[in-house]
Amino acid sequence: MNTNISSQQDIRWKQRFQNFEKAFIFLADALKYPHPNELEEAGIVKAYEFTFELAWKTLKDYLEENAVIAKFPREVIKEAFAYHILDDGDCWMDMLNKRNLMTHTYNETNARLALSLIRNSYFNELQKLYLKLKEASGSHE
Repeated sequence: MNTNISSQQDIRWKQRFQNFEKAFIFLADALKYPHPNELEEAGIVKAYEFTFELAWKTLKDYLEENAVIAKFPREVIKEAFAYHILDDGDCWMDMLNKRNLMTHTYNETNARLALSLIRNSYFNELQKLYLKLKEASGSHE
């Protein structure tokens, strides 16, 4: 019975990873626009929000697959950092703490700050996680 549960967890994190991968690739494509207009900026921020949410939830499932239980985003990030899945725990905590800022993209100042953070630091951390999880998933397309 344990094997079945483990198998289900393995499948769950890999399925979640597939969704994270789609969101990550979409965000990467969106960030290729060097000078987005306001509507495109809002789309990039929204794409980042989806990607971040899927990132921590994929991490949660991946940790559970490896017998590490963490239920809330802050716990997940701390455990993933402790197990060397995440390189920059401070950046991930900043990503978590700034989630509220991201939802207020109707404010031009917040939107510009959000876009700057995404381009200059957050995307890099998401990319590192994506590459680690892609390798762990056995998906090398």
